[in-house]
Amino acid sequence: MRAPMTMRGAQRLREELEELKSVKRPAVIEAIAEARAHGDLKENAEYHAAREQQSFIEGRIKQLEGELSHADVIDVAKLNAGDKVVFGATVVIADTETDEEKRYQIVGDLEADIKQGLIAISSPVARAMIGKHEGDSVSIDAPGGTREYDIISVEYLG
Repeated sequence: MRAPMTMRGAQRLREELEELKSVKRPAVIEAIAEARAHGDLKENAEYHAAREQQSFIEGRIKQLEGELSHADVIDVAKLNAGDKVVFGATVVIADTETDEEKRYQIVGDLEADIKQGLIAISSPVARAMIGKHEGDSVSIDAPGGTREYDIISVEYLG
């Protein structure tokens, strides 16, 4: 199954991949060569740290390449779902008790970043909102119990 991803999210992942391949991979290869030149590898902490870093970088490169090759990249700006919440929507919700508003964009799992208001489509918050419309109420199970939110607005910004 192809995982949905926004165009912006795919671009961020491609930039990270390029950085890993063109900057970080060559730097760690150089660090390994330098550490190897110091002699005995069994007692060489720099060598082992550099090899560990290399393993991490290679693993991340493989992960990003795999995710990008299996991604269904969606141009959110071209979605025409109106006020219905679907993948890619930027939704403003308000807590019915406190009137506190939160703004989220529903994105693919790999591009989610709660600090930037990007929530994974598989998250409980996103699952509660999918299919709802502007003006609807949603119940979201939170660690402190179920919270009620009103959907204030739904936009497709790209």
